[in-house]
Amino acid sequence: AAVIGVKDGKWGERPLGLVVRDAHTGGDLDEAQIKAHLKSFADAGVISKIGIPDKILFVDALPRTSVGKFDKKKLRQSFGNLSLDRQIGDPSKIMR
Repeated sequence: AAVIGVKDGKWGERPLGLVVRDAHTGGDLDEAQIKAHLKSFADAGVISKIGIPDKILFVDALPRTSVGKFDKKKLRQSFGNLSLDRQIGDPSKIMR
């Protein structure tokens, strides 16, 4: 999973969650369950409530660098121009 900032008309930028489903451990996980889990951390004061993504997209894979870290540059190129102000289309077509 990764989180990047995307354009938002009200706040300028908001977090967008990107999650790769794992059929063996969390294939039935949905956006509401992830947000509820994150909210429990916000309620405990571990993270800020504003840090909970408004939208969570399920993708097939997340690009990595040559050393195995998430490639934030490619993530921003693929998803950074999405606006949470409008409906996001089928994200599975973006990262194939």
